[in-house]
Amino acid sequence: MTSREKILQQIKLNKPSEMALPSNFRFDSNFENTESKFIETLTAIYTEVIVVKNKEALLAKAAELYGAVVNRATTIPELGGWADFSLNVSDPHELEMIEIAILQAEFGVAENGAVWISDKYLSHRVLPFITQNLAFVIPRKALVNNMHDAYERLLDTTGWGCFIAGPSKTADIEQSLVIGAHGARSMVIFLIEEEE
Repeated sequence: MTSREKILQQIKLNKPSEMALPSNFRFDSNFENTESKFIETLTAIYTEVIVVKNKEALLAKAAELYGAVVNRATTIPELGGWADFSLNVSDPHELEMIEIAILQAEFGVAENGAVWISDKYLSHRVLPFITQNLAFVIPRKALVNNMHDAYERLLDTTGWGCFIAGPSKTADIEQSLVIGAHGARSMVIFLIEEEE
């Protein structure tokens, strides 16, 4: 008998007994305030959260924050006059010059600061990853506590979608954190109070 066979035989002899799967895979977070936890989590991952009343206030804030920026893009019709970069392109490589993209997203998750975006509001899937700076607009009432709540919202979702949390970042073994290494260098979340 070879060493390999001896090892495999010992593994077979040490198999643990079967255990039934838990009947409940659902966990509750019990946050005192979902929005406060969402903001706290995002602040920890270098993301600013700004509450705006409506699309007019969003337009004013976008103009204040990014008015001097060239190559502004958006998927939000009410910000069409603010944008100076058209997303009507056939080759997504043409989007590489975008400095700021403000995109409609569907909801946010308090426990990890993730934002769900899908092709429901996105003409080019590469857009959140190719822009230099990224902003999402989420209805203020569309925040959930945790990923269990999030996946309950996604039961009827078909097509492409992903969760994005904060700007791109990476760190090496020397603990040197780099923001914007392979994606957006900054992220802002606009929580909008009034949705049509």
